[in-house]
Amino acid sequence: MTEPTRTFRTPRAYLTFVVIGLIAGLLSGLFGVGGGTVIVPLLVLMLSFDQRLAAGTSLAAIVPTASVGVISYALHGSVAWITALILAAGAVVGAQVGTRLLPRISQSALRWGFIGFLLVVIVSLFLVIPARDAVFELGWINGAALALVGVGTGIIAGLIGVGGGVVIVPVLMLAFGTSDLEAKGTSLLMMIPTAISGTIGNLRHRNVDLLAAVIIGVAACTTTALGAWLATLIDPFAGNILFAAYLAFIAIQMAIKALRSRRR
Repeated sequence: MTEPTRTFRTPRAYLTFVVIGLIAGLLSGLFGVGGGTVIVPLLVLMLSFDQRLAAGTSLAAIVPTASVGVISYALHGSVAWITALILAAGAVVGAQVGTRLLPRISQSALRWGFIGFLLVVIVSLFLVIPARDAVFELGWINGAALALVGVGTGIIAGLIGVGGGVVIVPVLMLAFGTSDLEAKGTSLLMMIPTAISGTIGNLRHRNVDLLAAVIIGVAACTTTALGAWLATLIDPFAGNILFAAYLAFIAIQMAIKALRSRRR
């Protein structure tokens, strides 16, 4: 057994997995995101996980986390099932495109471009407040637009490893006029087939610490429903402010990575 593996099997590591799961689950339920933007950096910073192993472990942990979140939002009637399937189908295709484009595009340029996108979204969240009772009517035109959004989300995920709810939730609210709760529930459902597909591939390439993923995922399941419940209690504008703060945190993370890569 290698030294890094022993490090991941200490009591401290197990406790860290649980803490990471609890935090990721709460944010997943509250914002409709997978939690990877929390799981990956914490695994790298707190337990010295390799970036690729951390990403694969995070993706596996998202499967049970998102499943509990979907059930929680579905109980409130806040999941658009067909919309989620369209987005997921597009994301699976887009992810393949993104991974093929990866060697040809500057990672620094991609990160700064995504930071720009996040800043636009953050400003928009203060200008457009979703109606909690908004109803999304699926048609041919917006259905095709959803497929394109799914493809774009998959490409982003394939290129920089960030996507899912961070892209889908604001786009559904701001561009398609869905309620904040439906956007979050739909986002979580869309993640499940995408995460399963990615996890299968990662297992083949041994990019998953399966025990860590199980512990994080189980711990996350205990707080995801709490996060989803809190989302129903929070006013849509207050929810936007909290989500904007979460996106700002991600933008700062990515800016730090971009600056560090430039120094190298």
